[in-house]
Amino acid sequence: MEISEKLQGILATLPAKPGCYLYRNVEGTIIYVGKAISLRNRVRSYFHADSSHDSKTRRLVREIADIEWIVVGSELEALILEMNLIKKHRPKYNIRLKDDKRYPYIKVHWNEPFPKVTVTRQMFEDGSRYFGPYTSAWAVYQTLDVLRHIFPYLTCDREITGQDKRACLYFDIKLCIGPCIGAVNQEGYRQMISDLMSFLSGHSEEIVTRIESEMQKAAEEMRFEKAAALRDQLKAISSIIERQKIVFATDYKDSDVLAMARTDGEACVQIFFIRGGKLIGREYFILEGTEDTADQQVMSEFIKQFYTEAANIPEQVMIPEEIEIEEAKIIGQWLRSKRGGSKVELFVPKEGQPHELVEMAAENASETLQALRAQWQADTHKQEQALGELQTALKLSAPPNRIECYDVSHTQGVATVGAMVVFEQGTPARNLYRKFNIDSTSIGAPDDFASMEEMLTRRFRRWKGSQDASTSLSTKPDASFSFLPDLIIIDGGKGQLGRVVKVLEQFDLFDKVPVIGLAKQEEEIFFPHNSQPLLLPRHSQGLYLVQRIRDEAHRYGITAHRTRRTKQGMASQLDSIPGIGPTRRKALLKHFGSVDKIKEASIEELAAVKGMNDTAAESIKAHLE
Repeated sequence: MEISEKLQGILATLPAKPGCYLYRNVEGTIIYVGKAISLRNRVRSYFHADSSHDSKTRRLVREIADIEWIVVGSELEALILEMNLIKKHRPKYNIRLKDDKRYPYIKVHWNEPFPKVTVTRQMFEDGSRYFGPYTSAWAVYQTLDVLRHIFPYLTCDREITGQDKRACLYFDIKLCIGPCIGAVNQEGYRQMISDLMSFLSGHSEEIVTRIESEMQKAAEEMRFEKAAALRDQLKAISSIIERQKIVFATDYKDSDVLAMARTDGEACVQIFFIRGGKLIGREYFILEGTEDTADQQVMSEFIKQFYTEAANIPEQVMIPEEIEIEEAKIIGQWLRSKRGGSKVELFVPKEGQPHELVEMAAENASETLQALRAQWQADTHKQEQALGELQTALKLSAPPNRIECYDVSHTQGVATVGAMVVFEQGTPARNLYRKFNIDSTSIGAPDDFASMEEMLTRRFRRWKGSQDASTSLSTKPDASFSFLPDLIIIDGGKGQLGRVVKVLEQFDLFDKVPVIGLAKQEEEIFFPHNSQPLLLPRHSQGLYLVQRIRDEAHRYGITAHRTRRTKQGMASQLDSIPGIGPTRRKALLKHFGSVDKIKEASIEELAAVKGMNDTAAESIKAHLE
């Protein structure tokens, strides 16, 4: 292949040191991140006329317009940096976890005197203990709901002194053990939370033994109510333990069992979590971008990405087949560092129960992937059906693959916000949503029709500007405005529709962009210059899609309006104070964050804000107090 002078110059200066390399396309977007022992050898190998390159690599190389590299001290540092860069940029040619939002974790606030248990999507080095990640937030809350009946932890925001006169309702219904009223001391409460963490880790034997001992002691001392409570707790724990499949002797190493199923560029990895000899849970993760990639490399990439996110690393990770020796060596070193220096073994079981577990995980992965693909295909079919129905009903020349919907929100004309939502292929493209702050003073009295006209005018003015600038490579076009929709939906009837038609005619787009209005009461669809509305069949996929788009525009608009109204409400209290103009108001809100904080501040603190003085500070105190 022909290599540009720019790339030739970069290839000639690459260092023969370990590090990461980033490939960018002509738009400057990072499309691939890799690591290497020798940056010089690894990066140059992509540009050799090598017939062994797979089609994915050949497509990648054709898109490379620029190369950036980062030198590090070792291959281990390169691996850590590579994972962080992939997580940050999600390059399209890297294998990556699908829908890699932040996964939920169970967080035990162990650093607090009376630890709470919450759900979070971020881990911090704050002294807390984390469990996860989990693929389903719903499953996490279900788990906590069960655990709370066994280990009734705190959920309130009280300062726990043990001196409160009354406990809350949760104490009465046995969902809290009442440290606020001294029903349990700090030591006893923390022991319960420690038990909860052990239970989550799959190590319940010591808990059961200790509770049995405490129950027996309470009975001997004739504290029968306490003994009954411990009996109920023991019964609840035992019922869960019984459902956990015992697979090994309890002294077997804690292990994660990994296996994979693949089809059409996607892979499903199933993980079994073996703790204390029991199968305590399972999760599956979907990887994308796996086409033309060997199983060993896919598994290697998954291990790196999953354990970057994992709260706990086991002693042993069972995998279905060996991964490349050097890669396995560096992954083992990395996992060991994450586990605090304790060895982590990557192990391919060849026989016996471990081998059967890997096969069971592979079977589960295959069944999960088949079920997910059936669901995806059903969803895709519904979207295609809905778009096809709209094409026929609205007499469009093609399915409306890009639909834009507009709505106006305000409270008696205050804080008016226009909302634009975009659906592509029948699904929301939230990165393309935009809001428009409408200045009511520019359009006179509150007027939804005029607000709609202003919003659409601004939207298509941006489109026209993007067409005029299309020859310039220095400005990246905004995808929200640079493309015309295949259909516009207006939340409203004939009046709103007329204003939109006026805007489209102004930009010479009336014959190019179809527009409809959707009236709320009967879900009637109105067309320009046509008094006869259309009623789509009540249970049609086309109607469901139109309603969903309209409701999403309304939701997005209401949210934006409330945010603007809140900000205006804060600012308006300051606007009425003599000597406080827009500059000082902005500086005060930026410094203190809210009007309430400004009220609490002393004159000296107010005067210290940039642009303020003693006179202005005294004026604020006088008016706000």
